[in-house]
Amino acid sequence: MKRIKYSVFILIIIFITVGCNFKNKVNNKSNYSNEVTKTVKAIINETEYIINLEENETAKDFVNYLPQELIMNELNGNEKYIYLDTSFHTNSSNPKRINAGDVMLYGDNCLVIFYKSFDTSYSYTKIGHIDNLPNLGNESIKVRFKNN
Repeated sequence: MKRIKYSVFILIIIFITVGCNFKNKVNNKSNYSNEVTKTVKAIINETEYIINLEENETAKDFVNYLPQELIMNELNGNEKYIYLDTSFHTNSSNPKRINAGDVMLYGDNCLVIFYKSFDTSYSYTKIGHIDNLPNLGNESIKVRFKNN
Protein backbone atom coordinates (compact mmCIF):
# COMPACT_ATOMS: atom_id res chain seq x y z
CA MET A 1 0.00 0.00 0.00
CA LYS A 2 2.87 2.35 0.84
CA ARG A 3 4.42 1.59 -2.52
CA ILE A 4 1.22 2.60 -4.38
CA LYS A 5 0.92 5.84 -2.39
CA TYR A 6 4.58 6.61 -3.05
CA SER A 7 4.16 5.94 -6.81
CA VAL A 8 1.07 8.17 -7.00
CA PHE A 9 2.92 10.92 -5.14
CA ILE A 10 5.88 10.71 -7.55
CA LEU A 11 3.52 10.84 -10.59
CA ILE A 12 1.79 13.93 -9.21
CA ILE A 13 5.14 15.68 -8.69
CA ILE A 14 6.20 14.80 -12.26
CA PHE A 15 2.95 16.13 -13.74
CA ILE A 16 3.20 19.37 -11.77
CA THR A 17 6.84 19.89 -12.77
CA VAL A 18 6.24 19.15 -16.46
CA GLY A 19 3.11 21.32 -16.52
CA CYS A 20 4.87 24.30 -14.91
CA ASN A 21 7.83 24.03 -17.28
CA PHE A 22 5.52 23.85 -20.32
CA LYS A 23 3.54 26.89 -19.14
CA ASN A 24 6.73 28.89 -18.61
CA LYS A 25 8.04 27.99 -22.06
CA VAL A 26 4.78 29.07 -23.72
CA ASN A 27 4.65 32.33 -21.74
CA ASN A 28 8.31 33.11 -22.37
CA LYS A 29 7.96 32.50 -26.10
CA SER A 30 4.84 34.66 -26.29
CA ASN A 31 6.33 37.50 -24.25
CA TYR A 32 9.63 37.41 -26.13
CA SER A 33 8.11 37.57 -29.60
CA ASN A 34 5.63 40.30 -28.68
CA GLU A 35 8.20 42.49 -26.92
CA VAL A 36 10.53 42.39 -29.92
CA THR A 37 7.87 43.26 -32.49
CA LYS A 38 7.39 47.04 -32.49
CA THR A 39 6.51 47.44 -36.18
CA VAL A 40 4.96 45.51 -39.04
CA LYS A 41 4.70 46.25 -42.75
CA ALA A 42 1.59 47.16 -44.71
CA ILE A 43 1.95 47.08 -48.48
CA ILE A 44 -0.83 49.20 -50.00
CA ASN A 45 -1.03 49.65 -53.77
CA GLU A 46 2.54 48.29 -54.02
CA THR A 47 3.87 50.96 -51.62
CA GLU A 48 5.35 49.76 -48.34
CA TYR A 49 4.39 51.48 -45.09
CA ILE A 50 5.48 50.80 -41.53
CA ILE A 51 2.86 50.39 -38.81
CA ASN A 52 4.28 51.50 -35.45
CA LEU A 53 2.50 49.21 -33.02
CA GLU A 54 0.91 50.05 -29.69
CA GLU A 55 1.99 48.07 -26.64
CA ASN A 56 -1.28 46.24 -26.00
CA GLU A 57 -2.88 42.81 -26.35
CA THR A 58 -4.71 43.81 -29.54
CA ALA A 59 -1.45 44.68 -31.29
CA LYS A 60 0.04 41.38 -30.09
CA ASP A 61 -2.97 39.51 -31.49
CA PHE A 62 -2.58 41.38 -34.77
CA VAL A 63 1.10 40.40 -35.05
CA ASN A 64 0.20 36.76 -34.38
CA TYR A 65 -2.46 36.96 -37.13
CA LEU A 66 0.13 37.87 -39.78
CA PRO A 67 0.96 37.46 -42.60
CA GLN A 68 -2.31 38.36 -44.30
CA GLU A 69 -3.42 39.73 -47.65
CA LEU A 70 -6.76 41.49 -47.30
CA ILE A 71 -9.17 43.42 -49.49
CA MET A 72 -10.28 46.40 -47.45
CA ASN A 73 -13.48 48.25 -48.35
CA GLU A 74 -14.05 52.00 -48.45
CA LEU A 75 -16.24 53.74 -45.90
CA ASN A 76 -17.17 57.42 -45.41
CA GLY A 77 -14.37 58.84 -47.55
CA ASN A 78 -11.92 58.50 -44.65
CA GLU A 79 -11.28 54.83 -43.88
CA LYS A 80 -10.72 51.32 -45.21
CA TYR A 81 -12.11 48.40 -43.24
CA ILE A 82 -12.53 44.63 -43.22
CA TYR A 83 -14.26 42.22 -40.86
CA LEU A 84 -11.75 39.51 -39.98
CA ASP A 85 -12.43 35.83 -39.43
CA THR A 86 -11.03 35.97 -35.90
CA SER A 87 -11.59 38.00 -32.75
CA PHE A 88 -8.88 39.96 -30.98
CA HIS A 89 -8.52 41.17 -27.40
CA THR A 90 -10.02 44.63 -27.00
CA ASN A 91 -9.79 47.59 -24.69
CA SER A 92 -11.89 50.03 -26.64
CA SER A 93 -12.36 53.65 -25.79
CA ASN A 94 -13.40 56.80 -27.57
CA PRO A 95 -10.28 58.59 -28.80
CA LYS A 96 -12.36 61.72 -29.58
CA ARG A 97 -10.14 62.33 -32.62
CA ILE A 98 -8.98 59.92 -35.31
CA ASN A 99 -5.71 60.83 -37.02
CA ALA A 100 -4.79 59.94 -40.59
CA GLY A 101 -2.69 56.78 -40.39
CA ASP A 102 -4.37 55.31 -37.32
CA VAL A 103 -4.82 51.54 -37.49
CA MET A 104 -7.62 50.48 -35.16
CA LEU A 105 -9.95 47.67 -34.26
CA TYR A 106 -13.68 48.37 -34.18
CA GLY A 107 -15.46 45.82 -32.02
CA ASP A 108 -13.35 42.68 -31.72
CA ASN A 109 -12.85 41.81 -35.39
CA CYS A 110 -13.14 44.85 -37.68
CA LEU A 111 -9.74 46.14 -38.80
CA VAL A 112 -9.75 49.80 -39.87
CA ILE A 113 -7.11 52.00 -41.48
CA PHE A 114 -7.97 55.70 -41.36
CA TYR A 115 -6.52 57.92 -44.08
CA LYS A 116 -8.13 61.21 -43.04
CA SER A 117 -8.32 62.91 -39.64
CA PHE A 118 -11.68 63.69 -38.05
CA ASP A 119 -13.55 63.83 -34.73
CA THR A 120 -15.45 60.72 -33.69
CA SER A 121 -17.98 59.51 -31.13
CA TYR A 122 -17.18 55.82 -31.77
CA SER A 123 -14.96 53.57 -29.65
CA TYR A 124 -11.94 51.70 -30.99
CA THR A 125 -8.89 49.79 -29.76
CA LYS A 126 -5.72 51.22 -31.25
CA ILE A 127 -3.34 48.78 -32.94
CA GLY A 128 -0.84 51.25 -34.32
CA HIS A 129 -0.13 54.16 -36.61
CA ILE A 130 1.25 54.68 -40.13
CA ASP A 131 3.15 57.94 -40.56
CA ASN A 132 2.53 60.00 -43.72
CA LEU A 133 -0.29 57.83 -45.05
CA PRO A 134 -1.74 59.44 -48.19
CA ASN A 135 -5.39 59.61 -49.22
CA LEU A 136 -6.25 56.05 -50.23
CA GLY A 137 -9.06 56.98 -52.62
CA ASN A 138 -12.66 55.87 -52.91
CA GLU A 139 -12.13 52.25 -53.99
CA SER A 140 -11.41 49.04 -52.14
CA ILE A 141 -7.72 48.32 -51.71
CA LYS A 142 -5.53 45.24 -51.36
CA VAL A 143 -3.26 45.35 -48.32
CA ARG A 144 -0.53 42.84 -47.53
CA PHE A 145 0.37 42.84 -43.86
CA LYS A 146 3.55 41.09 -42.80
CA ASN A 147 6.12 41.00 -40.02
CA ASN A 148 9.38 42.87 -40.58
